[in-house]
Amino acid sequence: MVSSDSSSLSPLRSSPRFCNSFANRIFSDVAGDITLVVDGDSYLLHKFPLVSRSGKIRKMAGNLKDHGLSKLELTNFPGGSETFELIIKYCYGMNFEITTANVASLRCASEYLEMSEAYYEENLIARTEIYLNEVVCQSLENSLEALSACELLLPTAEEVGITKKCVDAISRNACKEQLASGLSRLQFDGDSTELKDKCLEWWIEDLSILSINFYRRVISAMANCGVRVDSITASLMHYAQSSLKGIGKQQIWNPARPDNGSMIVCQRVIVETLVSLLPTEKSCLIPLNFLFGMLRMAIMVDADLASRLELERRIALRMDLVSLDDLLIPSAQTGDSLFDVETVHRILVHFLQCVNEEENDDCGYESEGIGSPSHGSVLKVGRLIDAYLAEIAPDPYLCLTKFIDIIEVLPDYSRVIDDGIYRAIDIYIKAHPMLSEQERKKLCKLIDCEKLSQEASNHAAQNDRLPVQMAVRVLYFEQLRLKNSLSGSSGDLFLSQKISSGVPSAAMSPRDTYSSLRRENRELKQEISRMRVRLSDLEKEQVCMKQGMMDKSGNGRTFLTSLSKGIGRIAIFSGPPGGKQKKSARKSKVTDGKTRRSKRYSLS
Repeated sequence: MVSSDSSSLSPLRSSPRFCNSFANRIFSDVAGDITLVVDGDSYLLHKFPLVSRSGKIRKMAGNLKDHGLSKLELTNFPGGSETFELIIKYCYGMNFEITTANVASLRCASEYLEMSEAYYEENLIARTEIYLNEVVCQSLENSLEALSACELLLPTAEEVGITKKCVDAISRNACKEQLASGLSRLQFDGDSTELKDKCLEWWIEDLSILSINFYRRVISAMANCGVRVDSITASLMHYAQSSLKGIGKQQIWNPARPDNGSMIVCQRVIVETLVSLLPTEKSCLIPLNFLFGMLRMAIMVDADLASRLELERRIALRMDLVSLDDLLIPSAQTGDSLFDVETVHRILVHFLQCVNEEENDDCGYESEGIGSPSHGSVLKVGRLIDAYLAEIAPDPYLCLTKFIDIIEVLPDYSRVIDDGIYRAIDIYIKAHPMLSEQERKKLCKLIDCEKLSQEASNHAAQNDRLPVQMAVRVLYFEQLRLKNSLSGSSGDLFLSQKISSGVPSAAMSPRDTYSSLRRENRELKQEISRMRVRLSDLEKEQVCMKQGMMDKSGNGRTFLTSLSKGIGRIAIFSGPPGGKQKKSARKSKVTDGKTRRSKRYSLS
């Protein structure tokens, strides 16, 4: 159709006036005989061109008792006054253009006015349907624009089937775009990286104009049509960034804003919907920073438990790749601890469940597939959680129960040495001086003194913040370690007992036998790692003893004196990562042939 050169119809807001209407130009000798009211705007028109094409207006005009000047009100008119003026142009035979932007509103308005071919040949319903099928649905861009216009036309747009046509057209055209981009990648494979990047789906950004309800339907249709999961994931990430970028604590807990409640509800629906649309294929690796970002959003807007558990489960499958900054999730509850410790605890529980499922499903072979944490990943998580504990320990609002729960959630074999736990507990005790003696003892019982390194043992023996029992235990194991080093023994009784008792009983079932062997294998690996740490300590002691014997050979020192000085030269337990490391050293000054004792430095 050709665009009309005539001016648009002016609505009459007070009393209807005939001189400004289109009817004045066509029927200049005939006065208007019907007034139509749309969204508060009055239009003085003629019955004949309207009733000849609209079944609804014909029925309403026929039911009027006064056949003189009549007034009809069209309530809930699709598209409002702007669309109604285009309908009037069509009824009066004036040219106008159907576009992608107005075809949805014209189709809904024609359905509302019953403008079918039963009243006029090639009526507006038929013309808009032809435009939808031949123009809109043939292009992904046009389908997106028409679907976006349907937001203000519900539920009429749903009833006439416009939304379904547009959703199907978008998914169908997206598959075509995918095939075209795939051919382009093959054609320019290895030639131009920039050209390959341009072949990526352009519609990923364009889908962000849709509301969350329409977006959910489009993504579901794309998944059913076979669109690549990486393209769907990229679209989900872009939609989340564009629709949730304004969310924050200041918006959530600002009671001065009257629309605060409705905004939270809208953001909650977006978060829950996006989580439900995440691909389930194991081959699809969703970036961890996106999963943690969505988890933080879910906590802020108080999303349902199912959405949060799904995000936590996905994170737990790749827990060995998580960084410390990812776990520092701010708490959404006022007056609580600074960090959301409960969420991290649930993630660890999911992670351990994955480990147990792997052990049950694995038939004697190590599995390194996606979503299958190995023993190495458990050790990585153990080191990560030790660093996390040290990071949250200074929080004055962190209760003792939550702190202990994070320590106890991981099994013993997840830590080769307990230096990380000792450091975190020491920081917690220092940051919480009001802890009772019983609570300090409870914390120190979580430390395996046999698994402390030489540096940590030296520091613990001099730490005044720890209970006396803890220092006694440390000194006891230090004596055993020193005795073993002097006797040249590289093992211990504990290891030999475990090896001697490792023969499976004949009465055990094959499943129990396999589980027992797996457990013993894990313990042996842990013991080997611990022995490596001890060997490193012994090498340090040997170097220190040799250096001391060479420097002080003329002073008549005995072997045991050199050995004790060599042990004392080992650096004290290091401080928190990223900060300054505090070391203590023994400063020996020789005055009149006597040796002064070194000062003790505590971890701070």
